[in-house]
Amino acid sequence: QVQLVESGGGLVQAGGSLRLSCAASGSIFSLDTMGWYRQAPGNQRELVATITSEGNPVYADFVKGRFTISRDSAKRTVLLQMTSLKPEDTAVYYCYILVLGTPWAPKNVDYWGQGTQVTVSS
Repeated sequence: QVQLVESGGGLVQAGGSLRLSCAASGSIFSLDTMGWYRQAPGNQRELVATITSEGNPVYADFVKGRFTISRDSAKRTVLLQMTSLKPEDTAVYYCYILVLGTPWAPKNVDYWGQGTQVTVSS
């Protein structure tokens, strides 16, 4: 079993900052990509940022220059530092990890957190 525990969401005024944290635990043989997605009401879930096991980040255009993703592979955590927040950043943010398969169970598996609400007031 793999569990993801997210924290750090909340209510902030426009221009403010928040930091999201996600910790993975359980049967993880090899942790590959980690990241964050978000979903606003009426919208599809969309990529915010991901980071590979080598530490290479990928950002959605709408967060470039404002959000920073980082990870601590030893602690199996991924952080999302969000600055200059805008009302349109309001959404439920979901932690995501990709766990690589093993020789005895070769299938790669995606896991998702339960989501944490981020609300940015104008």
